[in-house]
Amino acid sequence: MSENVVDQARGRAASVVELAQRLVRVPSRGGLDPYGPVLDVLEKWLSGHGLPHRRLTSPGGEQVGLVVEIAGPAPGAWWALDACVDTAPFGDESAWTFPPTSGDVKDGWLQGRGAADSKLAAAMFCHIAADIHAQAGELAGGLAVLLDVDEHTGDFGGALSYLSDPDIPVPAGVMIGYPGIDEVVVGGRGLWRAKVSVSGESGHSGSRRPTTGAISRAARLIQALDNTVLPSRDPDDPFPLSPKISVTACHSGEGFSVVPDLCVLNIDVRLTPAFGADAARKLVHDVTDALDRDMPGPRPTSVEVVAVWPPFQLQPGQEPAAALFRAAKDAGLNPRPKTAGPSNIGNLLAGHGNIPATAGFGVPYEGLHGLDERAYLADLPHVYTVYHQAVLDLLRPA
Repeated sequence: MSENVVDQARGRAASVVELAQRLVRVPSRGGLDPYGPVLDVLEKWLSGHGLPHRRLTSPGGEQVGLVVEIAGPAPGAWWALDACVDTAPFGDESAWTFPPTSGDVKDGWLQGRGAADSKLAAAMFCHIAADIHAQAGELAGGLAVLLDVDEHTGDFGGALSYLSDPDIPVPAGVMIGYPGIDEVVVGGRGLWRAKVSVSGESGHSGSRRPTTGAISRAARLIQALDNTVLPSRDPDDPFPLSPKISVTACHSGEGFSVVPDLCVLNIDVRLTPAFGADAARKLVHDVTDALDRDMPGPRPTSVEVVAVWPPFQLQPGQEPAAALFRAAKDAGLNPRPKTAGPSNIGNLLAGHGNIPATAGFGVPYEGLHGLDERAYLADLPHVYTVYHQAVLDLLRPA
């Protein structure tokens, strides 16, 4: 590993933390706070360092992120760094031991919502972009840095705007800056999500006439789904996880005196290469058809699919994971590859042209999405070095 890269990382750490502090001190909770102020902080920094950038908007005109684009003079692939700068909600602020927008550094920890997920990574990627920009004349292809403010809503507007922009080159791969220094996520289960509408007979709860309300039928459906046996993982399958089905929401009724005629369930199925979207769809329709046959309602049960993401798993030696692991080894680190149970933006990218992605290599952290979120800064120079070296490796002319 180049000594120059290591020296740059050490020299950049204080500036990275300062920018991250400014970002943490601007509330940007997904779906709750305006995103303009946190984007303004980033734009001021990027403009001050002469980095080409522009805002991304959704089809409805909402601000959903920023993208920085740095092109080398030689032809080659484009690669992307991605970090979100919107955050999870604060939860019970009275339960925090410091303000959620603290941004202070105490005992080596950056404190506040977004410190771990992922404002520190966003600040780091901005600085790496500045380093790459300074030596762009030596590189092939290009680097894009996506700073997303529509990630925690689950809408992923920044990523979708980036991928659909015809003026932005499609990346050959993406490195997502989620925290955690011991693992690099190189795969994840996909998802199939649906809203299932179950009908029933409405009536007064005190009526002498027996009624089978929507909640009773939905309860039978939930029980059937809970009792469904999904295929277990084949020991020879390189994908290490099994599929999973969960009922995650149930909405029906109001008050006490009316038996409701509609109950809507949210159903989440986690997919694997061996159990994909078609299998999930068939399973749910088989269970709802059985309910309508064995416990008929006024109307057939309907299934509205709301999201489908494929599972993904990078192959050994596949970029950009290979570059990240090489750089980590050179820096004296030994993160493990991991295929995650939860889905992440890597699944979204897999569904858009099968773009390979890593999700998660960063500093140690605590309280992500919970109380007292904070990020440990002692390892920041090492993490910075790894990402900087990986990008240089990917952009090196053939």
